[in-house]
Amino acid sequence: MRSLGILLLCLCLLGCSNKAKEKINGLSFVAAREEVRSEHIKPILKVYANFAAVMPFGFIRDKESPDIIFDTERQWYGETIKGAGQYINMLHKNGVRVMLKPQLWISRGQFTGGLTMKTEADWKALEASYSKFILRNAELAEMTDTEIFCIGTELQLFVQNRPQYWESLIKEIRKRYKGKLTYAANWNEYSETPFWESLDFIGIDAYFPLSEAKTPDVISLRKQWQPHKKQIETLAKTTDRQVLFTEYGYRSTDYAADKPWHTEYKEAAINLEGQVNAITAVFQEFWQEDWFAGGFVWKWFIAHDRVGGPTDNRFTPQNKPAEKLIQEYYKAYR
Repeated sequence: MRSLGILLLCLCLLGCSNKAKEKINGLSFVAAREEVRSEHIKPILKVYANFAAVMPFGFIRDKESPDIIFDTERQWYGETIKGAGQYINMLHKNGVRVMLKPQLWISRGQFTGGLTMKTEADWKALEASYSKFILRNAELAEMTDTEIFCIGTELQLFVQNRPQYWESLIKEIRKRYKGKLTYAANWNEYSETPFWESLDFIGIDAYFPLSEAKTPDVISLRKQWQPHKKQIETLAKTTDRQVLFTEYGYRSTDYAADKPWHTEYKEAAINLEGQVNAITAVFQEFWQEDWFAGGFVWKWFIAHDRVGGPTDNRFTPQNKPAEKLIQEYYKAYR
């Protein structure tokens, strides 16, 4: 009996050692016109996601304007403070943890990384406006017991030009919010972001260019990830911070892994296999690494039954083979 007990203990220990460590298996939960209901959460649970990013918005007239407009009656419900709070509470009620990720939208979809001011007065005005926007959201995060708060998304020139402001802002956020902090740096920005050691996670929007092939295979994609992965791992170990892909994902189109951020591929031919292969490579390269915390797939709409599908060539994996893939990996790392 004693020998049998020892054997069972060994088998148990072997099983425990091989069990995948829990990751942040996240979805980027797109703001909508209406409230979130329980039926909107069920598809999230079905794919074993344990986190969702809630994304209220502020709006700017152009990339040289310092004025951020937010929390207005003209916005969609999910983009407002009230709406974000309702989303967070409903997600928490269903056992899904949250990253609150306030974002900016510049008129006509101009890239936020180019947000820059011409005068010191305008920089000061932008800082005051951004602080008002982000601190209000930090207060919401604290009030709702949100697990992670993202202090900004893809604001490269703002960060590079005003590093002292960002360090000061982080201190102000810490006074209001006691959870974990990150920043969503664009893929070509993260290595120069100066304040990672003041945060809890290195956040990367992981739209790295990997392959010019029409339908790249997983093996070639994993090979192309190597130089990026090495640089990311080095930064993680140098700063003693885990890496979080604050966004990752690919359109279901031809050439999906070439320049994933480019709008020129919005009307490209549908390619469900390319999307699956690209996401598979991300999972196989990163999800088993101890220095990697997890990530948030871009993007997930609340009305699951009305989006995605085999005729959709956009980012969402919903109702496509990529959704089943995400379900399998998220189940293994929950």
